[in-house]
Amino acid sequence: MKKRFFSILMVMAMTAALVGCGNKSADNGDANGNSDAAGAVYKVGIIQYVDDASLNQIVTNLESQLDELSKEKGVTFEYEDYYYNGQADSTTINQIVTELINDDVDILVPIATPTAMICQSATEDNQIPVVFAAVSDPEAAGLVASNDAPGANVTGTSDALNTDAVFDLMFEQNRDISKVGLLYDKGQDASTGPIKAAKAYLDAAGVEYVEKTGTTNDEVMLAADALIAEDVEAVFTPTDNTIMTAELGIYEKFIDAGIPHYCGADSFALNGAYLGYGVNYATLGKETANMVAEVLVDGKNPASLPVKTLDNGTATVNTETAAALNLDYEKIRDMCDGFVEVQTSEEFE
Repeated sequence: MKKRFFSILMVMAMTAALVGCGNKSADNGDANGNSDAAGAVYKVGIIQYVDDASLNQIVTNLESQLDELSKEKGVTFEYEDYYYNGQADSTTINQIVTELINDDVDILVPIATPTAMICQSATEDNQIPVVFAAVSDPEAAGLVASNDAPGANVTGTSDALNTDAVFDLMFEQNRDISKVGLLYDKGQDASTGPIKAAKAYLDAAGVEYVEKTGTTNDEVMLAADALIAEDVEAVFTPTDNTIMTAELGIYEKFIDAGIPHYCGADSFALNGAYLGYGVNYATLGKETANMVAEVLVDGKNPASLPVKTLDNGTATVNTETAAALNLDYEKIRDMCDGFVEVQTSEEFE
């Protein structure tokens, strides 16, 4: 995947009046959704929220699936010149989206909730289609009227987390846990619902919990230290991009303290956490590309195209971390629809 980082200075130097010319050779389809788009060229603007293993995996598979669909449908999806990484900076992401609109892209594909919300706001007047990826709760974020009937120009794929399933695994692994750490970024919309669900689960189980939050890598490091000092016996993190970007810097702290880290995505385990549970992000990237093609080539309306929520029954265990913590993960294997073993690495192959 070619990583493109956006320069605000470059944007300010560009002429705001830049407006690309539409280069499609055919319309999207007739009223019945029949494609008449052979030979058409579509500009696909991809905006990644931040550089981490999960979102990188989504983009890689999104782009490869767009290439496959180009061959299959006889069209061209141009994305290389329209891919940017906002590095978790809202000002930068706003600039990126403005530039992509000026470039006359045919669709915007924001990766993660904060990016999707910026795209939604930027397209209220022009109604450029938006197909998001990895939004944990599209309804709660106000991106869609409902997952079944989005109602406007925005739809996409969701990585909604089954929080109870993560805790079922945690307590099957160790039924004597009496104190759990909750590590997350309170500014991440994707964490709000799962943290609420986590508290409800632990309250019902009569288990004490300690919350620590961070919005930067340094703050996350301090939060991890604080949880260790509080003598928690396990730590839970939902599908939180801030913690994800810091995982390589904190996983050894938890190993040294004998604390397993249970998380809401497979990439956490890849980056050293004991266990990640959730959607397959490679599949999610491909499904997002399929939805892009449905809108652009097949002429489907985002307003009536349901949000795609993937089955999230796959656990990913870091075997190196399991060995360091002396944990037997075979006891939880049969509790999952899918079970993957990984070793610590920065990126998926």
